[in-house]
Amino acid sequence: MLPQGKLIAIGGAEDKGTDLEKGEIFRNNLNFFELGILSKITEEAGGINANIEIITTASTIPYEVGENYLDAFSKIGCTNVGVMHIRNREDTNNEKYLERIKVCDVVMFSGGNQLRLTAIYGGTEFLKIIKERYQSQKGFIVAGTSAGAMAMSNTMIYEGNATKAHLKGEVKITTGLAFMDNVIFDSHFEKRGRFGRLAQAVAANPGCIGIGLGEDTGMMITDGNKMEAIGSGLVMIIDGHEIKHSNIADIPDGNPISVENIKVHFCQKGNGFLVNERSFILEASEGSLIEHKVEVE
Repeated sequence: MLPQGKLIAIGGAEDKGTDLEKGEIFRNNLNFFELGILSKITEEAGGINANIEIITTASTIPYEVGENYLDAFSKIGCTNVGVMHIRNREDTNNEKYLERIKVCDVVMFSGGNQLRLTAIYGGTEFLKIIKERYQSQKGFIVAGTSAGAMAMSNTMIYEGNATKAHLKGEVKITTGLAFMDNVIFDSHFEKRGRFGRLAQAVAANPGCIGIGLGEDTGMMITDGNKMEAIGSGLVMIIDGHEIKHSNIADIPDGNPISVENIKVHFCQKGNGFLVNERSFILEASEGSLIEHKVEVE
């Protein structure tokens, strides 16, 4: 059964949280992504009266992040917005939180550290409710920015220094929240130079499509398959299905990887991609579907 809800994965820019590559906390760098993406989320959820829940678990500065979200949503007229400061697995059993997650229109995971999301929510009733609603309820939206986007897939990058990403073993992968199979999300893609990081993740998992999300940019995903780029920047698609040569299984950690015939697509606002068909879409908006088919040998 196809998911009835939508995923909106955003490349980030608002909550730097803990930078896994440098081990630093940027407390004065909470610049929100453009309100255009928040407006798009609100529009897809039915308008400014939508019930939106922000989950700040990934962040090391949750109260600051929560206040920034409340302020940003208020600027576009949304007043029915709540914040959940869930900090540990015990908090996920809070009956008030469970009731709120059953009735909201949007769940939005903030940025920070994606490993906090998987460690705290994996196997919980809280996550089960969100997944069941995403699968069965038309109009329900699961959104995430930065770490919140990266955790959406089954295969998740949780660490990897971009400057060493060409070396085997420098990109760390684990299981994500698994709203979507066969994809790997990466965020802050251009700003932090993460092409090599995502390419290594795809080379090691060539059944997955890599989705590199630029800042102030996202992918809106329907039916668990059709993706539409939103926002002002770039989304890069990395497809490893037709890799002909790869040394990644045979070399020791720390050696440079070698990969032949990896495919790359650039998507701006309105472009898209069909994951199952591996097809680039020129016009992915509702009611429009112009594809460029990928020839499969």
